[in-house]
Amino acid sequence: MARLDVVETFHGLFFPGHLHTQDSLQLALKFPFQDTDIVIVSYPKSGTTWMQEIVTLISSRGDPHMSQTVPNWARAPWLEHHYFTALLEASPTTPRVITTHLPHHLLGPTLQGSKAKVIYVSRNPKDVVVSFYNFHKMANFLPEAGPFSEFLNRFLQGTLHYGCWFDHIKGWTSQKETLNNLLHISYEEMSTDIEGAIKRVSSYLHSPLLEDEVNNCVKHSSFSSMKDNKMTNYKLVTEEIMDHNKGSFMRKGKIGDWKNMFTEELNQYFESVFESKMEDSTLEFAWDEQCEEEPINKSH
Repeated sequence: MARLDVVETFHGLFFPGHLHTQDSLQLALKFPFQDTDIVIVSYPKSGTTWMQEIVTLISSRGDPHMSQTVPNWARAPWLEHHYFTALLEASPTTPRVITTHLPHHLLGPTLQGSKAKVIYVSRNPKDVVVSFYNFHKMANFLPEAGPFSEFLNRFLQGTLHYGCWFDHIKGWTSQKETLNNLLHISYEEMSTDIEGAIKRVSSYLHSPLLEDEVNNCVKHSSFSSMKDNKMTNYKLVTEEIMDHNKGSFMRKGKIGDWKNMFTEELNQYFESVFESKMEDSTLEFAWDEQCEEEPINKSH
């Protein structure tokens, strides 16, 4: 099922037809979650793969065998993808780990009343849009990226595939009181304190780890370890679907890479839209690596 140029429109949102069908999207909204399920939720390019790795390693008590022998899309399959049911039935992971990019207004009602443990992963949106832009260049199932300024505009207007970042993060993070179980963890937290992030996740999942197990989780969920792991770095995906000559799925893993893409003018535009869209939110974001101030690129 290539369908590389097909776009599925579902509840006003665009999804790549290579991965989604109308049936698979409808089935996602009717999925019978089990109380033991772990559900990783994110907007694209926010640290989803990293959290899949962390949860796998915690479930394995730091043993990397599964994360090094089973592709991440098989051990933490995507709820809305057309091959989800087959992968979930074959998944060796216990408890079940399920991944999704769906916004809360679509999936929230399905989770209502469930005791499934939701982990919401967020990332500062400037780095999200730069990472998503680079991903569009290599992913043949996504539209042409075009100039970055136009791509940024589509991101801020919420017209990219998977919908509006602002709606996504506000929708999920405002649900702590209506969802029984929701842990919000950021890419920046994982980047600056991976050990602390692993301990937070393991505590939330009621999977306490010994010190050497935590150390093994830290070692095998490092960016360099994941970049070298073909079960995580998407090198198993064919060139027809992902052109690895045009980029790397595991690219930099840095905080603040947006400064290499944003001009001062684009940054001012972003800030004005961000301030308007997030004025009703108390969320805070880390925009830079600590103690690593880089000038905004003025050459574009």
